[in-house]
Amino acid sequence: MPKKLKTYQTSLGFHDQAIAAPSMKAALQAWGASSNLFHQGVAKETDDPDIVAATMAKPGVVLRRPVGSDGPFTESAELPADLGEGEAKPRRKLEKRPAKTARKTPHKIDDEAARKAAAAFEKEERRREAERRKEEAARAKERARRDKAVAAAEAALDKARREHEAKAEEIEAERAALDERAEAEQARWDKQRKKLEEALRRARA
Repeated sequence: MPKKLKTYQTSLGFHDQAIAAPSMKAALQAWGASSNLFHQGVAKETDDPDIVAATMAKPGVVLRRPVGSDGPFTESAELPADLGEGEAKPRRKLEKRPAKTARKTPHKIDDEAARKAAAAFEKEERRREAERRKEEAARAKERARRDKAVAAAEAALDKARREHEAKAEEIEAERAALDERAEAEQARWDKQRKKLEEALRRARA
């Protein structure tokens, strides 16, 4: 049976965010938070009737409104109009509000509506998980393409290096043979030169 949903609220960046989720953990996952915002005091469960009604109408969907405003939460909220040009405002802690007065009481949600909201949340979670899997598959495909390109480049480099080394060895062998021939020619010439010089000296005597 789907878990009963609660409404959670936080303030991230330029927006207040709210979501109907079965747990704080589920809310943090939907917000994409990397730390526990509830422990940090920047997220809380809310029973504000307007926020509860908005999130229960779209369970599992992150709703937003400009930070610090009292406007309605929607799927796409505009940025605050009074953003200063100076330093960005620090993240504000969500202070717990005093107990609700009689003039603004939470909307009652019957069991049938709660079940529908919980089922809708699970459907949204499945959609979000399918989107995550699709994105991960795309990243895996890109990694595979990049790894294949890297492997091909490395193979080409290794092949070129082996060809270079083979040619260098061949040139070195040819150089050694030339050096040997040059030494042999020098020795032959030295021997012949000495013989001819000796003959020349005898002819001049």
